[in-house]
Amino acid sequence: MSATIALVDDDRNILTSVSIALQNEGFTVRMYADGATALKALTENPPDLAVLDIKMPRMDGIELLRRLREKTELPVIFLTSKDTEIDEALGLAMGADDYIGKPFSQRLLIERIRAVLRRAANRRAPDPEPGEEAVAAAAFTRGRLTMDTARHRVTWGEPGARGPGSSNDVALTVTEFLILEALAQRPGFVKSRDQLMDTAYQDDVYVDDRTIDSHIKRLRKKFRVVDPEFKAIETLYGVGYRFNEE
Repeated sequence: MSATIALVDDDRNILTSVSIALQNEGFTVRMYADGATALKALTENPPDLAVLDIKMPRMDGIELLRRLREKTELPVIFLTSKDTEIDEALGLAMGADDYIGKPFSQRLLIERIRAVLRRAANRRAPDPEPGEEAVAAAAFTRGRLTMDTARHRVTWGEPGARGPGSSNDVALTVTEFLILEALAQRPGFVKSRDQLMDTAYQDDVYVDDRTIDSHIKRLRKKFRVVDPEFKAIETLYGVGYRFNEE
């Protein structure tokens, strides 16, 4: 079954040309000309991925993403003008998986879409009802962090604690999950931005290091909602990031 891609842009020329390119690649495409219309449709019948323009009438892409993130971790790619770096950073901070500056290559957009879809597919459990051994092997704990890769679930709480309030779920996008997993698998070891980009953005898809910085900021923000004292992700300026499990 082909993946369904939602295109949300008030530029009819972009909607038409990108839709044709995606359909030629075997994707099913749904198109929306404004954010308000798209919000209802994407919430009631989520696609596999959404491509959102930032500047639109009725509801812009930033607000649309914020509303979507209240209900879903749907993979999202932003389309943004190259001279609006603040919009790019804000979009990633809100939980977008990637962004592409306008004007853009349709081939690059298709490659980015495929890369994000692959990352999403890799995070899904191979068996909807895995055995106990498979579930155990897919989960690991580092200090107060527990990651369950089979269920794409992250919790933060005291090790071995039981009872209400002992741990809290932290909802992460696919890209955030991959970055955190790369850091947490080897606590204390530094990962450079290039290494984290290779983990989260495979298939030779180019992104700059500002993208990783934005995802790290978003990760910290999400964990500080459940623990204001969260400091497990450390920055080593000029080097990269590391996870401290203590």
